Amino acid sequence: MLCSIYKTNKKEGMYLFISRREDFSQIPETLLEMFGQPKLVVTMNLTEKRTLAFADTKKVLDNLTSEGFYLQMPPPPIDHLVEYKKWRDRNK
Repeated sequence: MLCSIYKTNKKEGMYLFISRREDFSQIPETLLEMFGQPKLVVTMNLTEKRTLAFADTKKVLDNLTSEGFYLQMPPPPIDHLVEYKKWRDRNK
């Protein structure tokens, strides 16, 4: 499936996948307001065999088919103190 991926300048790591380039008609108005001005990153042929860095490809394809879009939220921030304590405890 051909899809276009847009980023926002409001939140690092948030991306909007849509099934038709420049067609935001399937996106709820409140989501568009929250997302801000979409900036095209890439248009690609998305297949189940393609791996995405921060999203499940099958879920993205399912949402594109059923909803017309997929919103990828940024990954949660890393708590470096917690990670350090885990590392320290493993290396005692």
